[in-house]
Amino acid sequence: MDKDELRAWLRLSMAEGVGNQTARQLLACFASPQAVFEQTETTLRQVITPKQAQALLTPPNELAVQCVRTEQWLARQPEAYSHALWTLGSPHYPTELLQLADPPLMIYVAGQTQHTLGHAVAIVGSRNPTPQGAQTAEQFGESLSAVGLGVISGLALGVDGAAHTGALRGGIARDATASAQTHWHTVAVVGTGLDRVYPRQHQALAHHIALQGLLISEYPLGTSPLAHHFPQRNRLIAALGLGTLVVEAALKSGSLITAKMALELGREVLAIPGSIHAPQSHGCHALIRQGAKLVETAQDVLEELQLAPPQPIDLCIDTATTKSTEHSLLAHMGYSPVSLDALQARCELDTATLQAQLLTLELEGVVARLPGSLFQRVGFA
Repeated sequence: MDKDELRAWLRLSMAEGVGNQTARQLLACFASPQAVFEQTETTLRQVITPKQAQALLTPPNELAVQCVRTEQWLARQPEAYSHALWTLGSPHYPTELLQLADPPLMIYVAGQTQHTLGHAVAIVGSRNPTPQGAQTAEQFGESLSAVGLGVISGLALGVDGAAHTGALRGGIARDATASAQTHWHTVAVVGTGLDRVYPRQHQALAHHIALQGLLISEYPLGTSPLAHHFPQRNRLIAALGLGTLVVEAALKSGSLITAKMALELGREVLAIPGSIHAPQSHGCHALIRQGAKLVETAQDVLEELQLAPPQPIDLCIDTATTKSTEHSLLAHMGYSPVSLDALQARCELDTATLQAQLLTLELEGVVARLPGSLFQRVGFA
């Protein structure tokens, strides 16, 4: 788009008191943002409130700065991926978002913009998962990506980051057997401007997503990670997926907000059960009681979404997690977090021997040490 069109879109999106629904109504009446700003206040008042009409006719203070910032960002095209701005009604705009009551007027995108979404599933969960939960998210992301599904998540710490990481690995494996990549392996919907990465720990992950998938934001460049943006962006995560899989979530969490939004959009909601002793599992159990699909394998997800392949698929499990399968201590641990005292009572080992065996299993990556002097078996060893 040219500078005048870009300025009009930005001005419409930045007008105080004019949200996505009102802006969409204006576009339906006047066809384009430029045409909206050609109307008189009297004409605008026939469609919107007087206060909104006045706001539209008053250019936002930051408009000029935002225009320059966006022009420079669009002109700064990285070597291995692209920057783009997709507006409502453009051919690249994801049709899945049009089912929202308030689809974004514009979405900023960075990544493989020449590709499309295809079938996709959202994977969400705790920012502070158990080691088992983080590994489960990564394995589901890898397995689902390997059979052709895009994985949608929010780039947050914990389950989100694990799901993206697994999806990238699964996508590489899928591309090795396909003629060419045509769909995004994973899509990160973020709550900041795309000229910054939040959290900072995910700088490298965001870069890898851009190389194999897509980063999406509805927020203008320069937008900071404000708390209210993240529940708002969850509606985009819910809309882009055929269903939402919740790996771990407390009873009060953003993941349950995403699941609720998915239900309101007619999408499937799926949840992985966990230990009754882990707070991160309580939200998943609540969802299952309310009718969410109980998921144990990637095959369960495909069947619920009616995408099951002819042959059942297994989770992509790193062989490193199976090296201690025969270790008797793992059988005593189970899969729930357990204290040293409780474990000692089960296995009847002396303290020194028990601690030595736990250390060995930690070094092998099949046991994780949790806060509160707890231990948990990791993976499916």
